[in-house]
Amino acid sequence: MAQSPMGAIIEKGPQSWQIIQQNNGYGKVELAGRWTTNEKVSDVQIYARVVHEETGESVIPWQPCIHLEDQRWEITISGIPAGGLYRIETCMDHSGTNGFVQWGIRGDMVHHVGVGDLFMIAGQSNAAGYGKDPAYDPPELGVHILRNSGQWDLASHPLNESTNTLHEVNMEHSNPGSSPYLHFGKLLKKNLGYPIGLLQSALGGSPLRLWNPDENGVLYRNMIEIIKSQGGDIKGILWYQGCSDACEDCCGSYLERFRNMVEYTRKDLGLRELPILTIQLNRCLGQASDQENRFWGMVREAQRQAARTIPKVYIVPSLDCGLSDVIHNSSSANLTLGERLARAALNEIYGRETVYRAPDLKKAVLKKDGRVMLYFDNVRMRLDAYWVTAPELPLCIEDQAGIVDITEYEALSEGRFLLTLKRPLQGQAVIHGSYEKNPKFYLPVDMETHLPALAFYRAVIEPEAL
Repeated sequence: MAQSPMGAIIEKGPQSWQIIQQNNGYGKVELAGRWTTNEKVSDVQIYARVVHEETGESVIPWQPCIHLEDQRWEITISGIPAGGLYRIETCMDHSGTNGFVQWGIRGDMVHHVGVGDLFMIAGQSNAAGYGKDPAYDPPELGVHILRNSGQWDLASHPLNESTNTLHEVNMEHSNPGSSPYLHFGKLLKKNLGYPIGLLQSALGGSPLRLWNPDENGVLYRNMIEIIKSQGGDIKGILWYQGCSDACEDCCGSYLERFRNMVEYTRKDLGLRELPILTIQLNRCLGQASDQENRFWGMVREAQRQAARTIPKVYIVPSLDCGLSDVIHNSSSANLTLGERLARAALNEIYGRETVYRAPDLKKAVLKKDGRVMLYFDNVRMRLDAYWVTAPELPLCIEDQAGIVDITEYEALSEGRFLLTLKRPLQGQAVIHGSYEKNPKFYLPVDMETHLPALAFYRAVIEPEAL
């Protein structure tokens, strides 16, 4: 027959495996509960402390708790250094222990707690993670996840598994697989030296309207609820979404609606400069109409413009990454994307100098000799297309007379790419790059970073200045 617990009982506080969001290098925990004993005692005092899980060495020594009515107690332990893993201990001292806390009556403990940074995963299936091929991406102490069950755990794939879920609104229809974010967390932990916690709210197939409070917003509300359940403070959002909006009714307004979601998120959390780390859409295999290709191009362009026009929104490319089916990134591709996101976070959030920015079209200029010069930002060496022929380039020029064939190209220094055309341009012309649902594979690549150029759509070709 089980005995009733005695000593200090924790009824409110962090879970085992939980990551506490640090601020300025420190975190805090709030504990509350009751005490009980079968002995006759007086002068009861409840204590709590924090120790290193590995050694038992004290981090925050025994602190007296505040006593309340009806044998209840509470305490806030501040100044816990970013790091861990830690163990939180409690005990009950009383008249019979003569002030020797180490001989006090037992108390509840919380194990494997870290103080670090929290990141929310949001978006659709490639955020939930559907990589199905084998890839080495094991769990690691110090990278933990708040499961959909509401329980903290050591992070391991699949991150969005729904056993005993509390959030049926984002329950996957099929079992998910690998995602980029375990690898992301491990790389951040390695570079920062403290734990990383992952929160999950993604849902496969979800359109942006489910994340935008001015539309349906059901997944947005779920995301905010999860964040607030962990104190309301996070370090950033990991966003990967857009396939479901590559349609006639949604693609043209994607940028405006995404901006709206970002503004609501920052306002509702009181985090005005919350970073949003995004991934530009990868390809989707199969045949597509010209109209469908343009829808995908408009969403990718909206994602590119979001990173250019919304403060603290950042983007990494994915179009050079492999798939595990017609639309979902492979497990090995997710490792690549996790590293790209980690580099972006280290650079933009933590001020660590890393290379993560992909070549990004700055402008397209019609030269006086009839050729078109493309100028790219974020090129460290030069762009190269691996000597493919001009028709194999994922570039398309349109003017008032229709498609204009590119017959030759030349990769020049300082991020320039020179195109020779089959005929002169007529009237206003635009250029697209890797915009189709399944664009040609050989994207221009920076030969130092090996990052492919971001996709773009309907970039206006300007006349060369006099």
